[in-house]
Amino acid sequence: QVQLVESGGGLVQAGGSLTLSCVASGDTICISEWGWYRQAPGKERELVAVITSLDTTYSSDSVKGRFSISRDKDKRTVALQLNSLKPEDTAIYYCHAGHDPSSYWCTDDDDAWGQGTQVTVRS
Repeated sequence: QVQLVESGGGLVQAGGSLTLSCVASGDTICISEWGWYRQAPGKERELVAVITSLDTTYSSDSVKGRFSISRDKDKRTVALQLNSLKPEDTAIYYCHAGHDPSSYWCTDDDDAWGQGTQVTVRS
């Protein structure tokens, strides 16, 4: 199974930038999609951005144009660049690895979450 470890969170002023990193270890053969989610206090976890094994990306409307997702296959790392941060971006950010749903061999059990990294944006 995949293990994910995030880093890079912190406290930043509004308008500032951060880079979050997620390093994967273990067997990633079933993983076809890498994503970042976030959860603010009192709110549900929401999708921020996703990158597929074909390097197709998707970002939610709330972060489009400000955040970007990328991955380094050799380093088994997925990064989230956060620019023009706003106080409403304050949340715990989680890395996620999603299995290939078209694969006969891969199931939900192959999905993984990181432990989360806190991002706090001060106004």
